[in-house]
Amino acid sequence: MKDLTQEDYLNGQVILIDKPLEWSSFQAVNKLKWAIRKKFSLKKFKIGHAGTLDPLATGLLIICTGKFTKKITEYQGQEKEYTGVFTLGSTTASYDLETEVNETFATDHITPDLLNTTTQQFIGDIDQAPPVFSALKQDGKRLYELAREGKTVDIPKRKVNVSAFEITDIDGLNIHFRIACSKGTYIRSIAHDFGKALNSGAHLTALRRTKIGDFNVDIAQDPLVFADILLGFENNS
Repeated sequence: MKDLTQEDYLNGQVILIDKPLEWSSFQAVNKLKWAIRKKFSLKKFKIGHAGTLDPLATGLLIICTGKFTKKITEYQGQEKEYTGVFTLGSTTASYDLETEVNETFATDHITPDLLNTTTQQFIGDIDQAPPVFSALKQDGKRLYELAREGKTVDIPKRKVNVSAFEITDIDGLNIHFRIACSKGTYIRSIAHDFGKALNSGAHLTALRRTKIGDFNVDIAQDPLVFADILLGFENNS
């Protein structure tokens, strides 16, 4: 990591972070904010991220500082790529591992050919309903808050674009995938809808964001390592 100055951060930097499992995106931003403020004894400076990752997901998080926070909307709008695992034969209310399995289904009819053929239904412009367990708002409340209260929520579908959807490995009921998609696409919803299209159930059991536009997770840093290195510069000065 290049030894940047206070002015560098204030003028604007794009920092690529590999968000750890079970961290919120806010926690990752906060870790960098704390380290930069401590390093330079700053009271205030601008910092934010371009595109939230759920705590159960890992991978690329773009963090912008200073004047580059104006670029956040631009980065949020770029195509994203994900890898992960759908587990067939069962569903959950949240479409992922946040909630318990609520229903199981037969999977004897599912073949590799059926899996690969079914992916084609999800390529291009598709109408997608966001998960009921999401941070979208309805009547001033987050959808996940309404879901946890047991309220039925009618969520209108939204048009999203999936430019690539491929099965990369099949391990029993665990289907490994790669998906490239537009802003606003919920991979959890693809998991759920993919299970329905197979006449079975499915839910998301692993998710990693690998790309945002031209940015790749291969050169991203762990937020703890970033903080240690930054403050190490201070200790060695």
